[in-house]
Amino acid sequence: MVELDKSISFDGRDIRLKVGLFAPQAGGSVLIQSGDTVVLVTATRSTGREGIDFLPLIVDYEERLYAAGRIPGGFLRREGRPPEKVTLTSRLIDRPLRPLFPSWLRDDLQVVATTLSMDEQVPPDVLAVTGASIAVLLAKIPFLGPMAAVRVGLVGDDFIINPTYAEIEAGDLDLVVAGSPEGVIMVEAGANQLPEQDVIEAIDFGYEAVRDLIQAQRELLAELGIEMVQETPPELDPTLENFISDRATAQIKEVLSKFDLDKNQRDALLDEIKETQITSAIAQLPEEDPIRVAAAENSKAVSNVFKGITKKMMRRQIIEDGVRVDGRKLDEVRPVSCRVGLLPTRVHGSGLFNRGLTQVLSVCTLGTPGDAQDLADDLHPEDEKRYLHHYNFPPYSVGETKPMRAPGRREIGHGALAERAIVPVLPPKEEFPYVIRVVSEVLSSNGSTSMGSVCGSTLALMDAGVPITEPVSGAAMGLIKEGDEVRILTDIQGIEDFLGDMDFKVAGTESGITALQMDMKISGLPIEVIAKAIEQAKGARLHILEKMLTTIEKPRTEMSPFAPRLLTIKIDPDLIGMIIGPGGKMIKSITEETGAKIDIDDDGTVTISSVDGEKAKKARNIIQGMTRKLNEGDVYAGRVTRIIPIGAFVEVLPGKEGMIHISQLADYRVGRVEDEVAVGDEVVVKVREIDSKGRINLTRLNIHPDEATAAREAAANR
Repeated sequence: MVELDKSISFDGRDIRLKVGLFAPQAGGSVLIQSGDTVVLVTATRSTGREGIDFLPLIVDYEERLYAAGRIPGGFLRREGRPPEKVTLTSRLIDRPLRPLFPSWLRDDLQVVATTLSMDEQVPPDVLAVTGASIAVLLAKIPFLGPMAAVRVGLVGDDFIINPTYAEIEAGDLDLVVAGSPEGVIMVEAGANQLPEQDVIEAIDFGYEAVRDLIQAQRELLAELGIEMVQETPPELDPTLENFISDRATAQIKEVLSKFDLDKNQRDALLDEIKETQITSAIAQLPEEDPIRVAAAENSKAVSNVFKGITKKMMRRQIIEDGVRVDGRKLDEVRPVSCRVGLLPTRVHGSGLFNRGLTQVLSVCTLGTPGDAQDLADDLHPEDEKRYLHHYNFPPYSVGETKPMRAPGRREIGHGALAERAIVPVLPPKEEFPYVIRVVSEVLSSNGSTSMGSVCGSTLALMDAGVPITEPVSGAAMGLIKEGDEVRILTDIQGIEDFLGDMDFKVAGTESGITALQMDMKISGLPIEVIAKAIEQAKGARLHILEKMLTTIEKPRTEMSPFAPRLLTIKIDPDLIGMIIGPGGKMIKSITEETGAKIDIDDDGTVTISSVDGEKAKKARNIIQGMTRKLNEGDVYAGRVTRIIPIGAFVEVLPGKEGMIHISQLADYRVGRVEDEVAVGDEVVVKVREIDSKGRINLTRLNIHPDEATAAREAAANR
């Protein structure tokens, strides 16, 4: 391929495309660059395998530490298990890409995006999404593109395209919009409780920029002399399809119109129709019959055709009758029920959320600052995560059996979405220094478990006594589009997600939206339809929120007795080394003496934690004593800790000792120190001098009775 270097002036920033230089054996490759962030994206197509009835697309996003000019740590000195951010970026590339491949395509496809260089200004993820579209087009793979993505930020009252990391952090919106010539195809967003109209305007603003990138891709193809691939789909013999349709259509329609059936009953009846009316009938045909031959040649043909008829009947019922398979109206939410505090108080907070047959148990655990997840690495500006949301989807939740493995991309993605929805309502660290972990266990799944996780997590957080600013709820919206006819569905269940055209998750508070995630199975939607879905979702969210608040109106004022008690104090950062001590000796001794856990930030914030509040107070007193500045003339009541021939040592504050010289024990001559004091005695002393080495010299002389009384009272209150 001819080398081509093309720059696109884009909202004040340049995006540079370089093709024909890298990865010559890949089907298509492009180097896409903005600032010093550079991503190489390749797309490769292999011949399809026998028996595959789906699109085997693999999307991998790779990060290398050399991109930041660093060498990996550890024994191997090479990259290891990818962090969560890498998995989420792989999903971000996959989601707008997958729907644009023709439904009949069965060849193996792989898209690999590798970050070769990264600066602190430009995130690479949206560059990788756009690069994936270019690589696929260059590979001459059938594709309903071009496709592109941009990030939209909101700083003050202004939307900005592809904001820097700092602008994302400072703004109230982090929105990724991907689109095709047909319209918006994917939305991913976190927002600080923005009104619906603001989010709609942001999506519209982003799509305008997407259209510019789509046009730039068309111009690139024209310069290279590459035309869009128009492969002819394989012709299908209609004989088998007609046989199945004639025998099953009426019965499928009848089952879908029985609104009193639950999911399991409906699935059982549909399976029975397929078995008795189709599979058994085909088995009774002569071996040479074309229908039996067609079914034998493709073991999944019967299931695929049956699914297609079911999909057609369900969609027709919604378009023509405005009724869904469970009898609901298009904008109706399934029955909702909530419970809190189901688990013992050793679990700091728990919430059970039910919506129809979807059931999620969320469990909240409160931890200390030392439990924060350390995210600091050379490629990402984040340093730690104080709120962790983990999502588990066991096979029994859908009545299946399969091996339990580590969380996959879906689990990681759903957990990240629920986490993003909750973060805007969490109290700041200064007010609530706890690290919070919520685990959402999906116990039963029939549509939108991610939004069920959001609702269950809100219940668990309030049950644990976390002072969230507002409760959050969420709902998933669906879509049926047949020609120009469009129907938006509220609170989709499994069959509507499986056979529908859109899965649009919207989470937020009464004040506004906190998270969005929209995925399509068609090639794009106009802004008007998306706006209607967002507005319709608001009614669903508020309805669900009302049900949640009847269960628990506000966060509990008392935490579980098994949750750690945190005390926070501020010390001079220059004294941190004294608290830690050589090799951590001092902080270890405080921990051993009190049983409390101590975390110290670089700014001098000390957080002390213990399930026993008194132990936490004791540790606090020790640290305050060690860091408190003593002044000459201060009077304290302390205890004698040890005796030497020339005087006695007295602990005037926890962790801080001074010495009374034998000449300062009394206003007369003292022969032996032991004649005046013993180890363990309480004595009232005055700071006589602090010498140049910081040693504290004490005296028992010239102390006024009122000063002595005040010192004893202060010691009793410590």
